[in-house]
Amino acid sequence: MRSNVVLWWILTGFFFIVSAMYTVWNIVAHPDALPVNKVEWVGTVALLFVALMSAMIAVYLDRTHKSQGGELPEDILTADIDDGDPELGEFSPWSWWPIVLAASAAVFLVGMAVGHFLLPIGVAIFFVAIVGWVYEYYRGNFAR
Repeated sequence: MRSNVVLWWILTGFFFIVSAMYTVWNIVAHPDALPVNKVEWVGTVALLFVALMSAMIAVYLDRTHKSQGGELPEDILTADIDDGDPELGEFSPWSWWPIVLAASAAVFLVGMAVGHFLLPIGVAIFFVAIVGWVYEYYRGNFAR
């Protein structure tokens, strides 16, 4: 995780430098404009915010690294796969219901963009997908 922190700090410095270069470049490119109009504010502010956001991620990762009390098994090169393998729950790799759920979201969003008559169809498919996903262990081959 330490290498991730270093990478995010490098990105922060890079975006601060790029923001300064972008601002200077616009000032040099428009010598005849008014002082306020020489700077292209949207790009300058956007690059500054990207630098600040990458600094925020770097600070978060640094604090997380310090609070975890040592290296995680995922960060140690000599660790085995089983060292950092907690029980995450039960998943159904054969389940088709997440695909139906995604299709319902697609129908709903297409309905918002194209025609509102698709909205109730997307909601109906959503309810069928949720009920099917929740109750898939109650019927068929995988019933309990």
